[in-house]
Amino acid sequence: MNDKKRILVVDDSAAVRQQVAIVLAEAGFEVVEAGDGVDGASVIATDRGIAMVICDVNMPRMNGLDMVTQVKKEAQNAALPIVMLTTEGQPAMIKQAKDAGAKGWIVKPFKADQLVATVKKLTAAA
Repeated sequence: MNDKKRILVVDDSAAVRQQVAIVLAEAGFEVVEAGDGVDGASVIATDRGIAMVICDVNMPRMNGLDMVTQVKKEAQNAALPIVMLTTEGQPAMIKQAKDAGAKGWIVKPFKADQLVATVKKLTAAA
């Protein structure tokens, strides 16, 4: 049985998805990737095994804030931890993400140990 927690990484940058995937895989997590909010929401809707989502804000088709809002409308996603990973740091945007249901905010470039600590903390209850 695979007891690795599955983390969804939603970012339009393949390089960022790869960086996050490498860091999390080394920490013992399984990583699923999506290239934008539309794909991310679709993965969340179909894969009930996702333990946590790490999501960029600025993406084509559907941005991260819209994706969080859409995903959190579904009752089964109420407890799903979502952390924004972005170059944005404006307090108003951070508040908007938290109001939409995001649990945290990490500014790129991220520190690997900080990311792993956040993921471990937020998936501990999952």
